[in-house]
Amino acid sequence: MALSLTTGPAVEPISLTEAKAQLRLEIDADDTLVTSLIQSAREHAEHITKRQLITATWKLTLDAFPSVITLPLPPLQSVSNIKYYDTDGVQQTLSTDLYQVDSESQPARIVPAYNTTFPSTRIMANAVEVNFVCGFGDAATDVPQKIKQAMLLFITWSYEDREAEKMKPQAIDDLLSHYIASIFV
Repeated sequence: MALSLTTGPAVEPISLTEAKAQLRLEIDADDTLVTSLIQSAREHAEHITKRQLITATWKLTLDAFPSVITLPLPPLQSVSNIKYYDTDGVQQTLSTDLYQVDSESQPARIVPAYNTTFPSTRIMANAVEVNFVCGFGDAATDVPQKIKQAMLLFITWSYEDREAEKMKPQAIDDLLSHYIASIFV
């Protein structure tokens, strides 16, 4: 199993203006640093919660079809397509009539449609490819406030302790803990 980012988020959950207000910065000298800290804060929040914050497209590859495909990084927005290599080694696109997407579950899952099974695949690495879109939404306002607050605390801690002399405040992960996704892959 492999997971790769196809299209990353178009915006960050925290704007440069919001981060500078949190840091009480009125000058532009550290804008590049603060911008990188915003990205680091998002990546930390995504790592801890095992969620995608802002809409992104991912590709999950599997060696064969399992009985249930579990999609990481909730919340799921859509499944773009499922491709697979048939037993002759020809790549096919699985018809949407042959599978059902359960986006109510978190993490989301894909199961065969009623009275069907997933097709046989060629015995090879990465025989199945699932392309999907996930995230809370396209805008920063779609991200839950507790996650954004944790990100602001992370940005503050990272900015004020550039030598990493102090441990990360527990409050950051405490805020994120409310959104940790259970991943059963």
